[in-house]
Amino acid sequence: MPSHEEMSALLAAARAARLHAHAPYSRFKVGAAVLDEQRRIHAGCNVENAAYPQGLCAEAVALGAMVAAGGRRARALLVLGEGPALLTPCGGCRQKLREFADGDAPVLLADAEGVRQTLTLDELLPHSFGAVHLESR
Repeated sequence: MPSHEEMSALLAAARAARLHAHAPYSRFKVGAAVLDEQRRIHAGCNVENAAYPQGLCAEAVALGAMVAAGGRRARALLVLGEGPALLTPCGGCRQKLREFADGDAPVLLADAEGVRQTLTLDELLPHSFGAVHLESR
């Protein structure tokens, strides 16, 4: 679990990234932040595209920023959006996170008020497929 300072920094990074989201179609802006194995924070926002399947989720952008900066393991992820329902990563982003995080990695679900709930990746993506399945090949 991230420390209180790391959680505050993750929340601030996701809030700042969310301000830059490109969401002209859904108008649903999302920010995300990843804490890597070196305890660095990488942020991302959603980037929509008129050809809907070509857009990028905030979580995928944050993971890409982590990899581009040399990070290889996600220790925690925070995703932030607005609305009455908890915002969780989509199925594709859960699988992308699985590539870089252990099953017990915390996924913090936040809104403008702060973190509302914390789940593990295993809770979000039980019985997931990962690199371990390819090791026997």
